[in-house]
Amino acid sequence: METDPTTPVTTHYEAPLQFCRRAVLVGVYFATKEKSLCEEHLIELTRLCETYGLLKVGELLCPLKKRDAAHFIGSGKVDELRQLAEELEADVVIFDDEISPHQQRNLEKLIGKPVVDRTELIIEVFAQRAQTREARLQIELAKVRYQVPRLKRLWTHLSRQTSGGGGFTKGEGEKQIELDRRMLKTRLERLKKELNEVAQHRKMQRQARLRAGIPTLAIVGYTNAGKSTLLNALTQAGVLAEDKLFATLDTTTRKFSLPNKQEVLLVDTVGFIRKIPHTLVAAFRSTLEEVLHTDLLLHLIDISNPMAEEQAHESFAVLKELKADQKPMLTVLNKADACTDELRLNRMRLSFPRCVVMSALTGQGMDDLAAAIVAELSRLRKRLKLRIPQSHYVLVSELMREGKVYSCDYEGEDVLLDAEIPAKLEHKVEQFEIK
Repeated sequence: METDPTTPVTTHYEAPLQFCRRAVLVGVYFATKEKSLCEEHLIELTRLCETYGLLKVGELLCPLKKRDAAHFIGSGKVDELRQLAEELEADVVIFDDEISPHQQRNLEKLIGKPVVDRTELIIEVFAQRAQTREARLQIELAKVRYQVPRLKRLWTHLSRQTSGGGGFTKGEGEKQIELDRRMLKTRLERLKKELNEVAQHRKMQRQARLRAGIPTLAIVGYTNAGKSTLLNALTQAGVLAEDKLFATLDTTTRKFSLPNKQEVLLVDTVGFIRKIPHTLVAAFRSTLEEVLHTDLLLHLIDISNPMAEEQAHESFAVLKELKADQKPMLTVLNKADACTDELRLNRMRLSFPRCVVMSALTGQGMDDLAAAIVAELSRLRKRLKLRIPQSHYVLVSELMREGKVYSCDYEGEDVLLDAEIPAKLEHKVEQFEIK
């Protein structure tokens, strides 16, 4: 049976959330002191539901001593959950934690309704909001990776296929699940190839930025921290900025001038979130790795959010996974106009000494942010006059590639350079500097 690898795989996977409108949410905690944190997490899950278009009609908090291997939660809680879902006429049950395919199937049998986890909901939110070809490819890649271990859940008919006419058969054929697995594998390879092509294009864009010698800043942070609002405030970019999770999935780059007339490029990146699915991190790696190729990170934190400290911690966890946690960073405590907790604000100031308190929406603190960026960039790049022997032309090439050359002359066997270079290269040219 031949399949077209360009055709998206169509299985029962599309059904669970596609036709649902009313949801019951489930959170778990292992100690009494964790209950309030579990409630806060369900608030975020509610926002994810709202972003997707689901209405939360109820929730169930489950204290656990340990996770049940078969159903994730205990049998008593499963019965309670089934009754709650029936009473509230819910279409779907959503767990705030990732559950295994085996647990998912068992729960659906007992509850009689689709059961999804946080990972599946986030993937569907991403799929709904993706705009560019790259984002759609990345989402489909994440979906396919999520589907593979759940194929048994997707098909209830596993009867053998037969072929031939007149009552004669050519053998048992393949199970439908085996066909799906083969289709998914073919699609996976196709998506990887297409994304690799997009990644090469992105690499060429980065190289062009490097040749231009313009410093690049990446805005990073938790979803809905105000990254797109800040980009619009600084550059009038006109990027969609909504009070929803993952309003922006596509990187946007814009140029703007600092008070000292220095031009910089500002890159808006996809937002981070607690328990971000590994399938999404893997699929969006080429996009997220934009932060590795910038001079400075602007880490935005929504200081008005009661979970601001946890969100900052989660953002650092993603940066660490990308190996970008050691990049130069300026912390921006955003939405200060909506912050009513002075104690939280002061704690964050102490935690992040190199920070700016501001509001991208009202413009409060924008001048402080611009001045801080100027100060940070001055630490990262230095303008020098150099006399380098032509025998060290490899170094000259590196400086031309990594820095901005204002003039280049030749005198005898030496190359005379007037260049602005990254601070990380300064140790390589100390002996050639013209004092």
